[in-house]
Amino acid sequence: MSASASVFSQSFFHGTRADLKPGDLIVVGHRSNFDEARSLSWVYFAGTLDAAIWGAELAVGPGRERIYVVEPTGPIVDDPNLTDKKFPGNPTLSYRSREPLRIIGEVTNWQGHPPEKLQQMKDGLARLQADGPADIID
Repeated sequence: MSASASVFSQSFFHGTRADLKPGDLIVVGHRSNFDEARSLSWVYFAGTLDAAIWGAELAVGPGRERIYVVEPTGPIVDDPNLTDKKFPGNPTLSYRSREPLRIIGEVTNWQGHPPEKLQQMKDGLARLQADGPADIID
């Protein structure tokens, strides 16, 4: 192994309430975590655990919050909903793909955000919803 080579690769995470297992695929066409009425033509994921925790905590529907380690099966691009609007340069390592994400494993030991911080985020999303449909670049 050369001095510049690394045995580590980028891990990707997906936060959700869906009950999945290794080998399952996350595919396009499912509801957004932030707009229940809309199916998306992209699958979303992140290179940081914190971003995936937000995804799990804000996901709608029944079931417990889950974070999966995922592997993209096709090309990926920066998520313009975050990188262009809130975090230029993509420090959250937020991505999307039109191709499925393969479940590699589940992160079972993670710490959620403090309840007051989570409530602030939910209140902010509720204000956005009250102003009209969520503006998701899809």
